[in-house]
Amino acid sequence: MSPSARVRNLAALVAIGVAMSACVVVPTPRGLYIGPAVPAAPPPPEVEYYGAPPAVGYFWIGGYWSWVGGRYAWVGGHWQAPRPGYRWAPARWVQRGDGWHMQGARWVRARQ
Repeated sequence: MSPSARVRNLAALVAIGVAMSACVVVPTPRGLYIGPAVPAAPPPPEVEYYGAPPAVGYFWIGGYWSWVGGRYAWVGGHWQAPRPGYRWAPARWVQRGDGWHMQGARWVRARQ
């Protein structure tokens, strides 16, 4: 392979690397509703049954109601690995003047 071909290949790899580094994928929690106010209060939480955690230290994140297609739909809970230095704040619905708004689940830095 000639030196100019190596330079072109290296330049192409660098360009691909730069382009890929600009791609940021942020997963949203499963079924999390992001939209305008919902007119009705969510139903009471569903009762969830779960077994033993998949690994030592995992904890259960309970399910929640999401607004889908003009009605509430239950999104089941799941096991989650702990995140050192953080605590889990679950999703919840809050009533304001224009209706019900979902406050999304998130990791919150724990106070030391």
